[in-house]
Amino acid sequence: MSIFNTPELRAFRAEVRQFLDAELDDELRQATRAGLHIPRALVARWQAALHGRGWGAPHWPVATGGPGWNALQRYVFEEELAFADAPPGDVLGLFLAGPMLIAEGNAEQKTRYLPGVLSGENFWCQGFSEPNAGSDLASLKTHARLDGDDWVISGQKTWLTGGHEADLMFLLARTEFEAKPQAGLSMFIIDMKSPGLTVNPIITIDEGHSVNALFLDEVRVPRENLVGTRGAGWGYAKDLLARERVNNAQAPRTKRDLVALEKLAGRLQGSDGELLASRPVIQRRLASLTVDYVALESAVLGVIAEQMAGKEPGPAASTLKIRGSELQQRVTETAMTLLGEAGIVLHPEYHGGPLATEAEGWIDRHLFRRVVTIYAGSNEIQKTIIAKSLLDM
Repeated sequence: MSIFNTPELRAFRAEVRQFLDAELDDELRQATRAGLHIPRALVARWQAALHGRGWGAPHWPVATGGPGWNALQRYVFEEELAFADAPPGDVLGLFLAGPMLIAEGNAEQKTRYLPGVLSGENFWCQGFSEPNAGSDLASLKTHARLDGDDWVISGQKTWLTGGHEADLMFLLARTEFEAKPQAGLSMFIIDMKSPGLTVNPIITIDEGHSVNALFLDEVRVPRENLVGTRGAGWGYAKDLLARERVNNAQAPRTKRDLVALEKLAGRLQGSDGELLASRPVIQRRLASLTVDYVALESAVLGVIAEQMAGKEPGPAASTLKIRGSELQQRVTETAMTLLGEAGIVLHPEYHGGPLATEAEGWIDRHLFRRVVTIYAGSNEIQKTIIAKSLLDM
C-alpha cells in the first residue's frame, strides 16, 4: 500500500482540496499556468489566504507559525497546491530568510520579521552572488565596516531574484579582512528602500524580469541588523543554501509537469496523424522520466522527514538539487520535442495568432529552467560537495 494511502492522509488531502476549491480563484490558477514570473500582488494575496488558515509556512516550527504537520502531510500539501496550479509563494522569504532567522536570528529579529513573511506583507531577496563570485562565495568582495551604530556596506551583487519587488534583503558581506576567506563573512538584513541601493533589471532568455543587478554605495545598515555572530556568515549561508537545494528539487511541481506532459503526448499528432503517445520512442522517454521522478520523490521525502525532526539536510541536499534540476530540464526538453515547430516561438500571440495553445507555459519554463542547474550553487559545485562529504574523496 502506498504510504500516501492511509485514512488519515486521505482525509487530510480532502481537507486541502476543499480549501483550494474555496480559495484558489481562476486569476491565481491562470497566472500560475501562464509562466514562472507571477505578479507580486497575486503571490501576496495567495500567501495571505494560506496564512489566514494557519498554513502559511508548513515547514516552520509550530512556535514560529507552522501548522505542526509531519513530513507526509507537508508533501501532500505541496503536491495538492502544485496540481491545483496555486502560486508557489515568496520562496526567498518562506524557504530561506524565514528558516535562517528562526535558526540564527535573535528574539527581536524573529518578532520583527517573521510575521511579514507568513502574512505575505513583506517579500525578500538574497544578496549572495557577485559578478566574480557566484558559486564560490568565499570570493565575495562586497564589504562592511562599522561606523558608530551603523554598518556601512559597499559592493555589487548580481542575479538578485525578486530584488525589484522585495522589501528586505539578507546579504553576505566581508567584515574580517585578515581571516581566511570563509571566516570573514557576515550576514545582514537590509531594507531595500535604504539610500545608496541601486537595482537594475536583468532580462532573461524567456523575456521575463525576475533577476536584477544590485549596487551598494555606502549603504548604512543599523548595527542590530547583523544576523547571529560577526564573521559566522559562511556557516549560515551553507545551511541556508542546503535548505534552498531541497526546495529546488521541486518534486511536487515536477510531478505536475510530468502528468501534463503525458496529456500533451496524448493530444498531439504526428504528420501521419498518429498520436505521439502511441509511439514507442515517446513511451520509453516518458517511462524513463517517471522512473527517475519516483526515485527523486523517495529521496526528497527522506530529507523532509529529517528536517521535520530538526536535522539539517547537509550534503544530501546536493544530490537532490542535481537530480531535481536535471529532471526539470529533461521534462521541458521532452515537451519541446513533442511540440515541434510550435515550440520555437516564445509567445503564441507573435505573428498574428497562436501557433499552438498547447505550448502555453511550456516554452517559458523550458527557457528559464536552463538556469536551474546553475543557481543555488552550480551542479558542478554540488558534485564536488558530494565527492568530499559523502564519498570521502
